[in-house]
Amino acid sequence: MSSENFVKSLNLKDSCAMVIGSMVGSGIFLVSAQTARLVQSPFLFLLIWFLAAIMTVLAATCTGELACLFPKAGGQYIYLKEAYNKLTAFLYGWTLFAVIQSGTIAAVAVAFAKFFSIFMPVVSSNNIVFHFCFLQISSLQLVAVLLIFLLTFNNCLGVNAAKFIQNIFTSLKLLSLIGIIILGVVSASHYYGWQPNIKHFFDLTKPVQNIGLFGLTIITGIVGPLFSMDAWNNVTFTAEEVKEPELTLPKSLVIGTITVCTLYFLINIVYLLVLPLNGISNGVDILQRGIAWASEDRVATAVLEVVLGRSGVYLMALAIMISTFGGLNGLILAAPRVYYAMAKDKLFFQFAANLNPKTKVPVKGLVFQGIWAALLTFSGSYSNLLEYVIFATLFFYILTIASVIIFRFKFKDRERKFRAPLYPFLPIIYIFMAVLVMVAQLLISPNYCLAGILIVCSGLPAYFFWSKKAH
Repeated sequence: MSSENFVKSLNLKDSCAMVIGSMVGSGIFLVSAQTARLVQSPFLFLLIWFLAAIMTVLAATCTGELACLFPKAGGQYIYLKEAYNKLTAFLYGWTLFAVIQSGTIAAVAVAFAKFFSIFMPVVSSNNIVFHFCFLQISSLQLVAVLLIFLLTFNNCLGVNAAKFIQNIFTSLKLLSLIGIIILGVVSASHYYGWQPNIKHFFDLTKPVQNIGLFGLTIITGIVGPLFSMDAWNNVTFTAEEVKEPELTLPKSLVIGTITVCTLYFLINIVYLLVLPLNGISNGVDILQRGIAWASEDRVATAVLEVVLGRSGVYLMALAIMISTFGGLNGLILAAPRVYYAMAKDKLFFQFAANLNPKTKVPVKGLVFQGIWAALLTFSGSYSNLLEYVIFATLFFYILTIASVIIFRFKFKDRERKFRAPLYPFLPIIYIFMAVLVMVAQLLISPNYCLAGILIVCSGLPAYFFWSKKAH
């Protein structure tokens, strides 16, 4: 079926909901602990979150110009194909399917199940409900997979059914984030982190042993916050279902990323107000453990427990379940549009190029993605795979943002309803910062980077097979 069969159902509100909903998962509630352990300085802690926010907004703003130029299903895949070649675009799409999107879907579904277990203790990784040879399936994995299938089924009903869920849960998660910020700010009697964090705000003794280590600490620290703000690009995959995409997509990318990044920064300030940044790993209570050693890295849960007592644990679990549910819906919705574009180029399974005649969505692509994500959930390997491809994901982002410059020369006379401001400084600044992060990753985790490269290269045989078959 042709691409004209997509239904243009997404307006600016829907697109913003998709950007925000896809970005906000469980990362903001957990990643701050890892960042705190790395920097041990309140100033550096906030600086890292600020720099990650700058990188995210820069990338989204530049991508807005690309979305304006190519408002087609597939988004980033299309940009890479037009700027470079089909091979580059395919390797991105292959990695997206194999690990990035499917692995993230598995991880977010498991995160939902973990917090659901607070209300239903029978849901546990230790509760094995199926055992056959080497395969063991726990009740926690089962809940995660059932959630993936439920939201996949809802997405198969059409983009209107998907956006209904997306809009509701994005609204709820925004209210949850704002509620945490307000609750933290007004609870002045629980500012247990204020004095120690102000006292040691510029304590850079450990990270500044030498200027190289100082820079390396900041650059490596950005990785966690940066990827807790990721998935904003998913809205570009749905370009052919967006009304007036040349204007709606750039606006939604800028509005959505600025909204999420601002809320994330404010939440981290709340964390610093309520809890000391540093602590001890074997601390006997929440305050002794601080942000850095919060139990299971659940910083937001620790904050609400300090402010509200035990009921705060349940309230936070509910907030994270809402957040992950909405985030998972957005992730499931978006990526099959990339597989659709790949299949149209005869570089993927051809069934992914078919739109359902009734719902006008790539149902077979959605189902295929759901099955693969479920298998990753059962295997338990998704978290390692995601860590491996962080390096590759950044590489594809660099290529994508660099294409803004390429297209300014290649299509210099083409009309653009949105242009990245301060050109060429915005794309250059992003590329420079992202390259620094990649270099730091190579220095600190060369094995992980190599594994990520191998995962990307694993798509080469598939590319040559499909391209040969196409010819």
